[in-house]
Amino acid sequence: MKNQIKDRVYKLTRERAPLSYIIPPSGGKKPILWWDDKKNINRELRYSKNQRSCFVDEQDGQINLEHIDFVDGFLRVPKENRVLQEFLYLHPLNTKVYEEVNEEKDATKELEQYDIAFEAESQARKLDITQLEHISRVLLGVNPSTMSTAELRRDLIVNVNRYPEEFMKVINDPMLKLQSQVKLFFDKSLLGFRKNQKEVWFNLKTNKNKMLTVPFGEDPVFIVASYLQSDEGIESLKLLETVLESEG
Repeated sequence: MKNQIKDRVYKLTRERAPLSYIIPPSGGKKPILWWDDKKNINRELRYSKNQRSCFVDEQDGQINLEHIDFVDGFLRVPKENRVLQEFLYLHPLNTKVYEEVNEEKDATKELEQYDIAFEAESQARKLDITQLEHISRVLLGVNPSTMSTAELRRDLIVNVNRYPEEFMKVINDPMLKLQSQVKLFFDKSLLGFRKNQKEVWFNLKTNKNKMLTVPFGEDPVFIVASYLQSDEGIESLKLLETVLESEG
């Protein structure tokens, strides 16, 4: 625990808040243990409001156990109760069930999220028409030929404001252009699915053969793009691009 003496506030983690929650002051038949690196032993923890330590081996005399109650997801512990602060710091439920409120850390994280959102929208507004079409196919799953440029940019910006981190991940993906091409191959029916999208087949005049089987749980577009950039698939990519260009 930090040596700074101050009042501390703890909150239940997102999975539990805003429910009330009670932490027992001791483990009963199943001791609450903390590994002491210096002594190279497991030490039992127990919170007793009349003791000067939360370690059982440092406690003596009468033990006054008291449950630790989180009310509406929060627990406030004054600086005078150093024993409870230490108990909460060492407890194995720390960061799993509850965590100390760190306003500076929370503010920094929130600021980072604002920065990501600002950068994402800024990049989305700068995309040229080709980039806009590529990323719309991949991120929005739409056919750009059925929408105006204004409609595409509007829908993309709405999506970016909701999921800025996903947009940043996609726009920095070196396979973005290739995945967009794959989407176009499917849109133009140069490639097709069979068996509930488990198989991808060529649909060309000169080639009606099976391209590949999509592994369970994988994204078909990503799998096809990965195949087309491999040594085995590069000739297929060239053929698909030639056919697409000839069809205008």
